[in-house]
Amino acid sequence: MKKDNLWLNYTDEDCAKVQEVCERYKDCLDNGKTERECVSIIVEMAEKKGYRELRGAIAQGEALKAGDKLYAVQMDKSIALFQLGRKPLSEGMRILGAHIDSPRIDVKPNPLYEKDGFAYLDTHYYGGIKKYQWTAVPLALHGVIVKRDGTTVTVNIGEKDEDPVFVITDLLVHLAGEQMTKKASEVVTGENLDLLIGNCPLEQEEELEKEEKEALKANILKILADTYGVEEEDFLSAELEIVPAGKARDLGFDRSMILAYGHDDRVCAFTSVFAQLDMADEITDSALCCILVDKEEIGSAGATGMTSYFFENAVAELVAATERDSQLLVRRALANSKMLSSDVSAGYDPLYASAFEKNNAAFLAKGLSFNKYTGSRGKSGSSDANAEYVAEIRKIMDDAEVMYQFSELGKVDVGGGGTIAHILAKYGMNVIDSGVSVLNMHAPYEVVSKADVYEAVRGYTAFLRA
Repeated sequence: MKKDNLWLNYTDEDCAKVQEVCERYKDCLDNGKTERECVSIIVEMAEKKGYRELRGAIAQGEALKAGDKLYAVQMDKSIALFQLGRKPLSEGMRILGAHIDSPRIDVKPNPLYEKDGFAYLDTHYYGGIKKYQWTAVPLALHGVIVKRDGTTVTVNIGEKDEDPVFVITDLLVHLAGEQMTKKASEVVTGENLDLLIGNCPLEQEEELEKEEKEALKANILKILADTYGVEEEDFLSAELEIVPAGKARDLGFDRSMILAYGHDDRVCAFTSVFAQLDMADEITDSALCCILVDKEEIGSAGATGMTSYFFENAVAELVAATERDSQLLVRRALANSKMLSSDVSAGYDPLYASAFEKNNAAFLAKGLSFNKYTGSRGKSGSSDANAEYVAEIRKIMDDAEVMYQFSELGKVDVGGGGTIAHILAKYGMNVIDSGVSVLNMHAPYEVVSKADVYEAVRGYTAFLRA
């Protein structure tokens, strides 16, 4: 089924709305390059719309009612937004779900070392990446260092014009004959993805014993102590993420696309947040929920991933506060819910057409992309939405005149990928994958169409209102 390029049908008013949504989105990308940063931004946005912290509201014994807006945060890295409706929670919610972690490079617990005139941070990559893509590009350091006394030091270096940046070096092409014969997966090894952070030794007369050989490392430690008040052992209780430096940028002479780090999956996360927060003044029949989680890129594990009980616990608290303390009602609330599990889809790239089956590929600028199933090869790891729910979603989108498409993630035997859909589907709720199509997925800089970002907000809003 042929779909027109969305720009052909947009009016001047539509184009203005596209740009307004995308400027909001770019601002979120610039300030949210880690899970913690994303949660902080979303909490600030939500509180401006009247959302209150769930635990605080329950502790005060408030009687919750339709229209009340609450949020729950898990370890500063996952968040759930709830807007209560007229119907009891046990009759189900309209849920938008996405993840806010992105592929990156993490700093190891004992990272700082020097070697032959350079100081480095030892690293461990996070999520599925092409390792060679992360060399020779400007990188920034984001995260937190928690000192022994519990004091948290926030780190954000490489984003301001006056900041230094960092880099992972690569072998010059003149000497890379042997390297160029290797498979792409072996051109750069994981242990060689170390971050170059210094080249200037501490002067001997400055706090360095003459027998001290690691003068470069000593200088870095002095800078860290002077700037942040941290010592080397504080790296043990740090979460430092290495991400591409710089802002999200308009792409193309026509400014029709956005080039940025972290579209996967923040393009779905922030558009979901926009959709729900823009409805803050409405009272809907069903409760609304936006759940944004960590760790999807490594299997949704851990206390902040979708497989944790964070979301179920938050729902249980709400059910107890609005109906009664009943595990049966919690299970009913989850089973009766309907969800869009939002994650990015592989955008068709004509330069790599052989990886796609064109009739079932997602195209940029052709609308919100739905995947009835994801998974790898034989649908492994997929929840596979039932036909009745797919028909319901089609009607919702058609009635709201949202532009959308249905797709798969490349050719059947080429590869594949998973989302959080199957984890929520275990409750018996209807779930379907949806999202924005992306070029360069998992690369330091990914590409989306502004039109698709706009249609995602429209599609998520239509789903919440249905």
